[in-house]
Amino acid sequence: MGDPKGVFKAYDVRGTVPDQLDAELCRAIGSAVARFTGADRLLIVRDMRPSGVELAGAFADGARSMGTRVTDLGMASTDFLYFASGTLDAPGAMFTASHNPAGYNGIKLCQAGARPIGQDTGLADIQRLAVEYLQHPPPAGRHGELDHADLLGAYANHVRSFVDLSLLRPLTVVADTANGMGGLVVPLVFDPLPFHVTVLFPELDGTFPNHPADPIQPENLVDLKAAVLE
Repeated sequence: MGDPKGVFKAYDVRGTVPDQLDAELCRAIGSAVARFTGADRLLIVRDMRPSGVELAGAFADGARSMGTRVTDLGMASTDFLYFASGTLDAPGAMFTASHNPAGYNGIKLCQAGARPIGQDTGLADIQRLAVEYLQHPPPAGRHGELDHADLLGAYANHVRSFVDLSLLRPLTVVADTANGMGGLVVPLVFDPLPFHVTVLFPELDGTFPNHPADPIQPENLVDLKAAVLE
């Protein structure tokens, strides 16, 4: 079983899979989030890490075991979850380990309206409820529904709404998405704009075969610098 004490951080859940974070623990966390929020509906989004399918599915099972309806929004970026949470007025969970290596995964949580959940705003309570679930699993009750929704088009329109599109001039843009979710999101947002966009490593691959998705490290910017100069 995973480590419920070791994976709860200040602002999210994060650890190596499966020794620190596994399906059993994610099922308990899903149940805990459903109990903590008391919401009728929870949203789930995941990135391209291979472990996300199993972990997000277990989280959904745990939430549904509390009678909560779960809406699976598929693969997208973390900011997309916040957009969806605001649009649908529902709490949500994003399965991602951000810039961490391939062996990691994690969960970022928010309340309805994209209000953040951290240690002082509910994460400590969710940890306690998850431990309770693991120690004393509740009897099976009414199972909440599972449905799917696609908001990616609406999200891309929302991102473009922040600027006056009539003022944009032609640009050449290079985006190194490092096999992360930017490979999905960047084309959706930029394709209608008057830009010539070159995307490096757009293939969604949570093993990060080209370089880690951590732009803070200079060695991960080598390909981007070369493409910009070219």
